[in-house]
Amino acid sequence: MNTTIEILKECQAFLEGHFLLSSGRHSSAYCQMAYLQQYPEQCAKVMEQIAQKVREQGIEVDVIVGPAMGGIVYAYELGRQLGKRAIFTERVDNVMTLKRFSIQPGEKCIIAEDVVTTGISSLETKRVIEEAGGECLGIVCVVDRTKAEAPSPIPILASGAKLDLPNYLPEECPICKEGKLPLVHLGSRKMKEEAKQTL
Repeated sequence: MNTTIEILKECQAFLEGHFLLSSGRHSSAYCQMAYLQQYPEQCAKVMEQIAQKVREQGIEVDVIVGPAMGGIVYAYELGRQLGKRAIFTERVDNVMTLKRFSIQPGEKCIIAEDVVTTGISSLETKRVIEEAGGECLGIVCVVDRTKAEAPSPIPILASGAKLDLPNYLPEECPICKEGKLPLVHLGSRKMKEEAKQTL
């Protein structure tokens, strides 16, 4: 079994139920990456695999950029392992910005994410990088949930695990049609209680 998946299971970060993803799609499974972040040593092990894949590809990067909140820890840890600067973007008035940091013109950047399902949300961070004059090389993520028929608009350079978990447009969601499980909005404090853990 993939080491990343084993670690996610150990951290109880893999949930099963009925979830509304940040992309707006629905899913029967969800990786609650905040649970992984509780364990720095385990998180470092996951990011070590990703750092190795970046090195093996000979990717030359200057800055690791993590979108707040989910990407901050992973950007930091990847930056630490690669010996590169790590920063984060954040929302100001609901617009993704570089509030606390700067990117110099020509700096090569990698976006670090927790989970990528469509890659659409990473486009905001790519825009911020490019508006600052940086070059976005692509994304690294702990879990890649993209599908072949709907690839990420930004190249995924490396991931800890590739998971083919089903996700649906709201109007096509079979879980909604069954009407048995409530739709859990991610970030809800009740999420863990409302979701069934699968190990």
